[in-house]
Amino acid sequence: MEIFVKIVQFILSLSLLVVCHEMGHFLFAKLFKTRVEKFYIFFNPWFSLFKWKRGETEYGVGWLPLGGYVKIAGMIDESMDTEQMRQPAQPWEFRSKPAWQRLLIMVGGVLMNVVVAFGIYIGILYAWGETYLPARNVTYGVVCDPLFTEMGVEKGDIIVALDHRELERFNDILPELLLEKPQTMQVLRDGKEVTLRVPADLVDNLLEMSSKSFTLSPLLTPRYPVEGVEIGDFADYSAAYDAGMRKGDKILAVNGEGFRFYDEFTDAVEANKGKRVEATVLRGTDTLTYAFTLGNDGKFGIYVSLPPMPFELVTKDYTLWEAIPAGVRLGVEQLGSYVKQLKLLFSSGDTAVKSVGGFATIANVFPGYWNWQDFWSLTALISIMLAVVNILPIPALDGGHVLFLLYEVVTRRKPSDRFMEYAQIAGMVFIFGLFILANVNDIIKIFG
Repeated sequence: MEIFVKIVQFILSLSLLVVCHEMGHFLFAKLFKTRVEKFYIFFNPWFSLFKWKRGETEYGVGWLPLGGYVKIAGMIDESMDTEQMRQPAQPWEFRSKPAWQRLLIMVGGVLMNVVVAFGIYIGILYAWGETYLPARNVTYGVVCDPLFTEMGVEKGDIIVALDHRELERFNDILPELLLEKPQTMQVLRDGKEVTLRVPADLVDNLLEMSSKSFTLSPLLTPRYPVEGVEIGDFADYSAAYDAGMRKGDKILAVNGEGFRFYDEFTDAVEANKGKRVEATVLRGTDTLTYAFTLGNDGKFGIYVSLPPMPFELVTKDYTLWEAIPAGVRLGVEQLGSYVKQLKLLFSSGDTAVKSVGGFATIANVFPGYWNWQDFWSLTALISIMLAVVNILPIPALDGGHVLFLLYEVVTRRKPSDRFMEYAQIAGMVFIFGLFILANVNDIIKIFG
């Protein structure tokens, strides 16, 4: 069921954004009285799932979910309709329009994606506001992956700055490490500030980890205090249940060792893989003891019911007039962040190639439950991604057409139709190759 919910969210999000993107091209074409012959959601080689005609335009839904397209008369595009280009130019065709009009038609999709993303961010801030955990409010410090313990981060450290730039949000730590590549990290340890050196290969190691799985185990999480670990439910197979433990029991100790923090419990379990353990449990007012052998996975087979988050969150509500500039600022920040991510991928060689993901990677970003705030946040992010990718100067993408139009404006010479045809083919081969690479990486993650 969880996978089904992810897929539904992904398809709905992608469909909405494809319609918006192609609508950008469509509206500018209509504005400049350019004939649009087809408007399709998804591609339709050989056949369409649905199609109907209204006026001069055929509307339809294709079966190949790689995007969508509008077929504009008098233009060499993914339809590769070269026969039309051999006929005399007509006033309603793309090729007959001034360069500035053709430029706006081509960037219309990208502009629409940006506008849609900004609009969604405005709506999110107005409807739900903004809630975040300040970095300094992680009172009990962090629990971290060995990748960070190797650079000197200890359990209980409070991460407060990178290169002495104070961090406002706890969730900004990993993006800042990836995209800004700081050389030092400042932490509070026992009330004193300690400076740690960030290894030069940290980014490569993080990318390498992301290339092996759709979802990473939490690399940095706030340390969670507990007064015993309450059992919320059991897995399909549970050593703890078979031993006699029941839902609502509170685990107080493992092999006689109590714990103040949840990570101390998980460490105790991990240290006893395949061994016999003794768990001290509180049930109501009774203290009970259960002895059993853990499997090689080192798990009790329980789902834990943690108490409410013991950290002070910051929540900011917005009126509509406050949400508009704040949403635009958030959109600009996300736009800049994604551009930096692309630069990171292009500069990281083989490691970046392995981390490129396809449909399964994107679908897995969505949660396995339905939450409108998460759905719209991810849809806005994907809209930003589509805008940036589409404006790249690669033939077959909008950015490729823009590049050739700018060449025409500067040199006052149009590239020949034959050149445009070959460029389009080369671009489509490149895009298709990238698509295969991304989805092969997904398959490797599934079966690797």
